[in-house]
Amino acid sequence: MMAKQLAYGRQWSATQLSTVMNNYSLPQIKQRPAFQIVNQRLVCQRCGQVVKEQARLPDGRYYCAACLTFGRLVEGDQLVYVPECNLFESIVEPLTWSGTLTPFQAQAAKQIVAVITKQQRHVLTAVTGAGKTEMLFQGIATALANGQRVCVAAPRVAVCLELYPRLQAAFANTPIMLMHGEQTVPYRYTPLVVCTTHQLFKFYQAFDTVIVDEVDAFPFVNNPLLEMAVKQACKPCCALIYLTATPTVKLRHAINTGDLTGSELPIRFHGHLLPEPHCYPLFTWRRSVKRHQLPSVMRNLLRECLQEQRLLLFVPQVRDLEAVQQSVVRALPNITVNTVHAGDPNQLDKIAAFRAGCGDVLITTTVLERGVTFKNIAVFVLGAEHVVFTESVLVQIAGRAGRQQEHAANPVYFFYADYTVAIQRACQQIKRQNRKGRRLQSTV
Repeated sequence: MMAKQLAYGRQWSATQLSTVMNNYSLPQIKQRPAFQIVNQRLVCQRCGQVVKEQARLPDGRYYCAACLTFGRLVEGDQLVYVPECNLFESIVEPLTWSGTLTPFQAQAAKQIVAVITKQQRHVLTAVTGAGKTEMLFQGIATALANGQRVCVAAPRVAVCLELYPRLQAAFANTPIMLMHGEQTVPYRYTPLVVCTTHQLFKFYQAFDTVIVDEVDAFPFVNNPLLEMAVKQACKPCCALIYLTATPTVKLRHAINTGDLTGSELPIRFHGHLLPEPHCYPLFTWRRSVKRHQLPSVMRNLLRECLQEQRLLLFVPQVRDLEAVQQSVVRALPNITVNTVHAGDPNQLDKIAAFRAGCGDVLITTTVLERGVTFKNIAVFVLGAEHVVFTESVLVQIAGRAGRQQEHAANPVYFFYADYTVAIQRACQQIKRQNRKGRRLQSTV
């Protein structure tokens, strides 16, 4: 490896080039226009969006406002990239993971290997806690052993931080780069990259295999910019795998029309079914919390749950955190209660501490709806009627409970002032997956 990091597969705007030349080896630089006219409209070639009429500089040139965060592109600019050459040391036996898959996981893993070998586009639908990451290991190993470059991307930093150490342990002899917006470690050229989907804007035709986890999650879902980032990070011949527990209508349609292949696993790795939520109406919960009191039914269930497990308590908005925390502390003064949300400067430290077993109750927004695993926790959702708690969000939240075999019976409670369609459909979806899971259990 050279003193300067190799930049194969990387992409910048031409104006950014001078700032990176001191840090990267840039052989075989190529350029492409930052904008093209498509159907008489100016289209950004980095994010794929039509340039808006009002996005004009004083000199009359247009710029792309949609992907401005990644450096301004102005009409007439060039995008600079270095073609990917896969110039890293070959790894004969990259997989160092010594675990075993269940027969159902092994079947799904075999399909992933086939998809990567044939460079197909595929959706793996698996319930929360099914062990999707472990099912990827053999496929990733196959790609790496063949000298391919692999990217595992996810919409949220928390998911990447969960994936990274697991991939490090499974591929101990493989250099891995972790990339996200809060990362301070300099970029390294590696055969395996773990990153947020936003970071894919920094690549162009860089990967032979791209795996996108939690594709139904904000901010990726229904986001054409991030979909374009994934598309452009793929080489012209590339395996593209989407992972989800709650496939969108768009994904289901793509599977039905044959645009994507699909596989499904409706049972968790430990063989148990998903916890089915218990639903309780609490019509005046906001009034109670304003007085720093918990409704009696919630207080009793809270006390009961904390006898054998810890608690993850979801609230609709950041402004609810403090009032709910005070209500819980007042009801149970001898327990440790913390809060966390997406804008919390100590977010990562708090999540790591709770994962390590510190604290009895963690009150959170939907920032922890998915991609995180805590041992032996019950799950409460207070204000489940709120618009932020969509069907898929509620299913993901419920999936935080019962993720270990010895704690498969962790309970889930939805407390609401109004029984919404989202609550109804989330419960129905979980029941439907459990019916499929029972049928699968009966075949063993």
